[in-house]
Amino acid sequence: MITALPILIPLMVVILLLMVGRKVYWLKLIGISGAFLLFLASLLIFYTVRQEGILVSQAGGWPAPYGITLVIDLLSALMLLISSFTAFLVGVYALKGIDEKRHRFRFFLFFHTLMMGVGGAFIAGDIFNMYVWFEVMVMSSFVLITLGSEKQQLEGGIKYVTMNLMGSFLFLAGIGLIYGKTGTLNLADLSMTVRESDQTFLMNSSFILFFMGFGIKAAIFPFFFWLPSSYHTPPVTITALFAALLTKVGVYGMIRFFTLYITDINPFWQNLLLVLAALTMVIGVLTAASQYDIRRILSFHIISQIGYMIMGLGFYSAFALAAALFFMMHNILAKTGAFLVGGLIQEKTGSFQLKSIGGLFKEHPWLGLFFFLPAMALAGVPPLSGFFGKFFLIKGGFEGQHFLTTAIAIWVSIVTMFSMIKIWNEAYWKPAPKDLHQPASHPLRLKRTMIVPVAVLGFSTLLFGLSAGWFMEVLQEAAQVLKQPELYIEAVLKPV
Repeated sequence: MITALPILIPLMVVILLLMVGRKVYWLKLIGISGAFLLFLASLLIFYTVRQEGILVSQAGGWPAPYGITLVIDLLSALMLLISSFTAFLVGVYALKGIDEKRHRFRFFLFFHTLMMGVGGAFIAGDIFNMYVWFEVMVMSSFVLITLGSEKQQLEGGIKYVTMNLMGSFLFLAGIGLIYGKTGTLNLADLSMTVRESDQTFLMNSSFILFFMGFGIKAAIFPFFFWLPSSYHTPPVTITALFAALLTKVGVYGMIRFFTLYITDINPFWQNLLLVLAALTMVIGVLTAASQYDIRRILSFHIISQIGYMIMGLGFYSAFALAAALFFMMHNILAKTGAFLVGGLIQEKTGSFQLKSIGGLFKEHPWLGLFFFLPAMALAGVPPLSGFFGKFFLIKGGFEGQHFLTTAIAIWVSIVTMFSMIKIWNEAYWKPAPKDLHQPASHPLRLKRTMIVPVAVLGFSTLLFGLSAGWFMEVLQEAAQVLKQPELYIEAVLKPV
């Protein structure tokens, strides 16, 4: 039963939210309570997996590979934990960060359907159900990105949903191809079938489709252009939630598929991953450096930092995989915190444009600290989490003798520092423009539900960095399981 909690809790919350109509007080109370309950359940799942190993549940009592299988290994448990923790903090921020109109339009209902899709994707034990949960995510996120029906949102939403539906189509085509040849969609059974029958051509031909589908959702080169065209259009609370979760599910899918189906990565896949990772990092960071809208700067940096995760997968050693997972968890915390601070800046100044704001450090030094922590974490400054994430990836690159890609990653980190310093200098250090004014309603100092999540996320990047040794040990355990798919296969296919 515990295995199904990441799906059941959001589902029950959605039902309750439908029952209370448009009463904003109850929508907020049920929504934030459900997010906290989901976080507690994720803590319980993580503890149970650490104690007992891989958790498997067969829906309806049907044995694998015939029924619907839910699987939670250490990787899934970690992703559930970090995503539910971040989503809860975004939910707290949303209590004031989302206007009453959008709350009446059931922001929290679609928040929880999105979390249900994310949780389902992390624990799906067969390809088709992973596809189904991806579609739940796409539909929920499309509603959230257009919630409020402003012109800019609708334009961004169309770009977002068009590319993501294209990714879903490619994913579904890959499912049809692999099922037609093997007669199974269960991840563990399919992994064993492919290994035993030596269907290398079959796997490569279908995996190209899977790779493109996941690549669109992860926003890697050359499929990334939908992200910066859409992420700056909704309220920053929604953008922060998307930045934390959506592209990371695509990266999770890549890691899961590569480790289950490619035991010894061949030069084609390794070179493809490393080339695309390098291009993703470089194009993302250079485009970010040219922007002056805080949301667009951070959106392009999502792309460049996805490149680091794909780079770790391309190195393909157990240590490099653990480093990629460490970097992904760091990025979820730091990127969410940076976007939410951007929301506070807009709340104070009425603008996201760096040329229109300034003087914030003098008036709100604490706001400068809350930006400084995630920004410097993204840039890779010690002892924050980003430094250790990049250090581990660089170490994995040198150990695997991938010197060119590693050198590009170091250079991209330096340019990332430039972007973060630009935001700092423009928003905090330079004098405020004379026409700058603070919105009259809701003074910033009173919005504690917006300030506390930002503070927690900022200091989380510091604590994550200071505890990097312990986290890396746990992540290396997860990577060892990924590199030994026999453990996953045995846990899923053992007799009930």
